[in-house]
Amino acid sequence: MPIISKDALCRLIPHHGTMCLLDAVEQWDDTSIVCTTSSHRDVTNPLRRDNQLEAICGLEYAAQAMAVHVGLLRQKQERRLTVGYLGAIKNLMLLAARLDDVKEDLTVQATRLVGEADCFIYTFRVSAERQELLNGRASIFLKYLDHPS
Repeated sequence: MPIISKDALCRLIPHHGTMCLLDAVEQWDDTSIVCTTSSHRDVTNPLRRDNQLEAICGLEYAAQAMAVHVGLLRQKQERRLTVGYLGAIKNLMLLAARLDDVKEDLTVQATRLVGEADCFIYTFRVSAERQELLNGRASIFLKYLDHPS
């Protein structure tokens, strides 16, 4: 049973409609989040090209999980997120060619290694049951409406 539904998690990130790729948050705490989704099998998935969803698109799934995690951590703050930037990807391992042919739901995990002000470093993992599809590390930078440019 998810603890946060798609409607609630869509309020934490700027993605809406089919671009909100995650379906639910299964668990989260101060350092990690676990999300699930079936959107990789949806023929209307906006990341599909030539009727396929390449595994590299799993980066967007991971980035959204990280954004939801940051949103949950900061949901009581007054500031509103305007833009989130994916700064760098390190140690990326693509362990599958495509996601659209995976029959099981995806599990998207992210663990925060560093969180300083508006900068974060996460490790991430996208899997389906026991099959790991991709993993790596990402840095995230946030810009708020009430923060000077």
